[in-house]
Amino acid sequence: MAAKEEKPEFKNPIDGKKVALNPQLLPYAHERGAAVVKPVDRGKITGLAMTAMYEQTNQQLDQIRAQMELLAAQANEIAHRMSVSERIYEAEMNIDPIVNRTYYLYERSNGKSLLSLVSPAEWGPRPPYHYLATVRLLGDHTWEVIERREDLED
Repeated sequence: MAAKEEKPEFKNPIDGKKVALNPQLLPYAHERGAAVVKPVDRGKITGLAMTAMYEQTNQQLDQIRAQMELLAAQANEIAHRMSVSERIYEAEMNIDPIVNRTYYLYERSNGKSLLSLVSPAEWGPRPPYHYLATVRLLGDHTWEVIERREDLED
């Protein structure tokens, strides 16, 4: 068995005054390829984050507002169709209306409404009734106003 060879004690060639004992605690990079360490401006980071947050949330709120406006417009359109439909169903009707067909709503001199297949142009120069609207029966049995006079009530 060979005697253990003693290795000579390692001597660091770098001056001990120029070596950091805890290099990870230095406020700057301690190696050539190390990442740059800069002090953090917390106010700037917070300000940029707040700006981005406000921009994103305002964009989302604008999208929700647009959706709400669209829903309100759709609700108003349905309410209008319902009121026109009520008026048409209260009108005198000597026909059985068919879905997707066009009809004409008139008002008699006594104030009662009348639904007809005859258009205002077909009556000639002196129609017997006052024209109110051109309507079409939809599949849900509400009426869509295709053309109307301004005085048709909503």
